[in-house]
Amino acid sequence: MTSTLRHIRDWQKAIQAEILHLKKYGSSRWLILNGRLLSKSDAYTYFFDTPSALKIPTGSSIKIDWGSKRVEGRILSAEGNNVILALKEDIGSDLSEAFLLHDPWELLDQLFQRLEDIKDSKRKRARIKKLMDPSMSPKHPADKVKSSTHELILRSKYNPVTYVWGPPGTGKTYTLARVAANKYFKGQNVLILAHSNQAIDVLMAEISAFASGKRTIADGDLLRYGSQIGPALINHYSLTAEFLLNKQHSNLSEQKAALMEDRRLLKQDLSRSFSQRDSDLLIEIEKKLSGVLEKIRQKEIEFVKNASIIGTTLAKAASDPAIYEKNFDLVIIDEASMAYVPQAAFAASLGKRVIICGDFKQLPPIAASKHKLSEKWLREDIFHHSGVSDAVKDGHLHPHLFLLKEQRRMHPDISAFSNKHIYHSLVGDHPDVLAARAPIAACKPFPGNASILINTNGSGEYGIKDGSSNSRINLWNLLLGFQLIHEAYTGGSRSIGYVTPYRAQALLLEQLLCEIYEEERASADIIAATVHRFQGSERDVMIFDSADAAPHDRAGMLLIGKDSERLLNVAITRTKGKFIHICDMQFIQSKVFRNKTWRKLADHQAHNGQAIHPDQIGMWIKNQHPRLQWMHAKKLEKVFEDISKARKEIIISLPNGHGLGKEWGQAVSNRPPKTKLILLAEHAVPFISPDEISAICLPFPFLLIDRQILWLGMPAETHKNALPPYVAARLHSLAAGSYLTTLIK
Repeated sequence: MTSTLRHIRDWQKAIQAEILHLKKYGSSRWLILNGRLLSKSDAYTYFFDTPSALKIPTGSSIKIDWGSKRVEGRILSAEGNNVILALKEDIGSDLSEAFLLHDPWELLDQLFQRLEDIKDSKRKRARIKKLMDPSMSPKHPADKVKSSTHELILRSKYNPVTYVWGPPGTGKTYTLARVAANKYFKGQNVLILAHSNQAIDVLMAEISAFASGKRTIADGDLLRYGSQIGPALINHYSLTAEFLLNKQHSNLSEQKAALMEDRRLLKQDLSRSFSQRDSDLLIEIEKKLSGVLEKIRQKEIEFVKNASIIGTTLAKAASDPAIYEKNFDLVIIDEASMAYVPQAAFAASLGKRVIICGDFKQLPPIAASKHKLSEKWLREDIFHHSGVSDAVKDGHLHPHLFLLKEQRRMHPDISAFSNKHIYHSLVGDHPDVLAARAPIAACKPFPGNASILINTNGSGEYGIKDGSSNSRINLWNLLLGFQLIHEAYTGGSRSIGYVTPYRAQALLLEQLLCEIYEEERASADIIAATVHRFQGSERDVMIFDSADAAPHDRAGMLLIGKDSERLLNVAITRTKGKFIHICDMQFIQSKVFRNKTWRKLADHQAHNGQAIHPDQIGMWIKNQHPRLQWMHAKKLEKVFEDISKARKEIIISLPNGHGLGKEWGQAVSNRPPKTKLILLAEHAVPFISPDEISAICLPFPFLLIDRQILWLGMPAETHKNALPPYVAARLHSLAAGSYLTTLIK
């Protein structure tokens, strides 16, 4: 067992390094406003307003930054647009604004403590050893297998550890749910764990639906344990502790509801005007509520004790003795490729048998610390450290690896790339998937096509970096992405995702959608996010914006680095029926080696006739949004009209030292009085008499009028490397205008 003890010690060192990094550098910051001191008895209790709801668990350790002062404390309550804090020091009685800092390092500390406990348990160390070194011979009767689900049932019955490789859309949830239900029907208890609440909700809902279809399920037999419960359980509310509490202990539920309503109303009053009476009442309510919540907590412990199948997160399992002090017949870890190795080891120690399910071809765990042990144990998954994924690299499946082989999610024109280049033909398409996804592919844009490459070569040099984060951004691709969302929506799609490797790009498009597409989003599922946020989800239509383009001298590491294959795999395989890839083919062919997955994807789409080139832009843009319009960049009537209506400011970007013609000079000279003209150029140009010249110049031409009317791709004659047809985009957006202003000021 010395090797297992050595592993545990290394894991603890890795966790400590991550905790120290988070404490020093990694805190998330939230603005808090209008702070008032409520009480200073046991601690200094403060009430703050918040611009948006803070989803921070009660009791979490936090810090407050106020001017040059930093004070430690904890969350008493965080709900709605306000928060109550208990601080260790007095920071004054009236604060206009401060910053709240929080990172979930406490969850890592809990994991550290669980590993410390395992050191004293020979039985738990033995379970971890089998997880890390699954070299024992398989004992399940392979000759009795009737189906893939039956095989997994047999494996989990006869073998202490079973690894399940579940590529996208291969029925992972379906299969795991039936295995869990089978154990339940045989009187065994099962613990379902995953990295995210969403994954737990989906799997527990599937277990409930299947099991209840076979027999009547007693209340409390299946328990979704935790507070962050999402929409997947809307039709399975009976799985929650809240349902059991309402049914079995309604008096506690009613007391809690009444106190929380009183607290909500008092908080509203305190947000409007502070009074000592309301402050004292709020403190008293908090004390009463704390007592009721403790009674509810004791009932929840009873629910856990009596449940046969429990679903909760890995973090909750490590922090709650109701879970980690219990022994299970089977532990199922979903999303295992996203979990830290020590998390998987801790989870495996809780059960006689364990199923480790995930996809080591998707994104690995995320850790911030640069410590060598963090790099080793917190940034690579359990499939890697157990040798299971190495066996696949060597051309065979590990004896304890069970592969789900048929995908049912993607249209075959989309899965053709991932099946061949990511999964090396180990995964194929279910016979019915083409018929199921053809209706999505039939919709606009590009009706009848499931996989499309939008080639932006020749549009101009739009590759830049965000000024604050150094994340890459591409405004031309961004507007194309918005246009594709609009085309898909007007074509009938209501499940649309925009995904990009770069946080700044995703954030700006999300802001654009919030500003000018909220009405459409009210009736559809439309989201813009980074690849990491999309892991575990799916959409009918997915738009993948790579963002990289000239004048960058190389592709970003997210697209060509160590984990780029896994990132691109997630970006592609979220899609059901239509995958649209926005990229600059010339940039890829000149900057990216042929063996890189991004280059393979672009070459695959081009080879299969799926590319749409810049000269076809007028053919596929069918629906002009009122706030985003596309037109020929040498037709100047509309831009000159905008110039003539400017009120405060006109900014013109002229990169590469190019000048403008007389008609431009006349248009800007006739601008309204007192409208300031700012020229972004290396030097003065003929026909233009600006009020200000700035050498801060972006590599592409644009006009920004009153910080809300953006003309991108114009003036066309200043466009380096641009090819006919010259296209310009006119965007009316305060969000985009504000962002662009931050880049040039």
